[in-house]
Amino acid sequence: MPASILVVEDEPAIQALIATNLRRHGHEVTAVPDAEAAQRQVNEALPDLILLDWMLPGMSGLEFARRLRAEARTRGVPIIMLTARGEERDKVAGLETGADDFVTKPFSPRELMARIQAVLRRGRPQASEDVVVLGGLKLDPASHRVTANDAPVNLGPTEFRLLHFLMTHPERVHSRDQLLDQVWGDHVFVEERTVDVHIRRLRAALESTGLDALVQTVRGSGYRISAEGA
Repeated sequence: MPASILVVEDEPAIQALIATNLRRHGHEVTAVPDAEAAQRQVNEALPDLILLDWMLPGMSGLEFARRLRAEARTRGVPIIMLTARGEERDKVAGLETGADDFVTKPFSPRELMARIQAVLRRGRPQASEDVVVLGGLKLDPASHRVTANDAPVNLGPTEFRLLHFLMTHPERVHSRDQLLDQVWGDHVFVEERTVDVHIRRLRAALESTGLDALVQTVRGSGYRISAEGA
């Protein structure tokens, strides 16, 4: 599943190589050369993952990672450190700041993509390309196809993301605010009623298959998806 990735790398050739490979895999990429520019990007909208070079001009990547982990809003953003430092004590220092993984330069694009997918899968299961199955529904992020009892279901992009998020977090109740943050994204200013509209569209798309009851309203709390609704 495509993710928004912030690349913080001051070497133009490495930055371009990483960005090209990420875009080739369908990810949305923003690339900046230093921590100050990265902070401005993070202030505007939270990425799904940050690729952060250790050695940066001005503030180091290590210090920027500490700053991100110290703020409640950015504490949960996954960070992969890019470094030429391969010694164990350096990796320990990076992990102690809250980095989720390390990639030592030089690295292959295949290794980097594997590390990214692994970190995304742990922190944001709806960002992975794994097929999800629940109560007669099957959703394939890679092909962007949904079937209900083996019948194809046509969904718009937002309904697809909404269903994917719910299916990767089954049985949990999510408030409208939580769904706005997770499906529409941080700093996207839309009204809570927008969630209700897209839930209705999602149910309408599933109605002919009889699986619309999987998407449940929890009065006063929000929405959940449950196989018990079938």
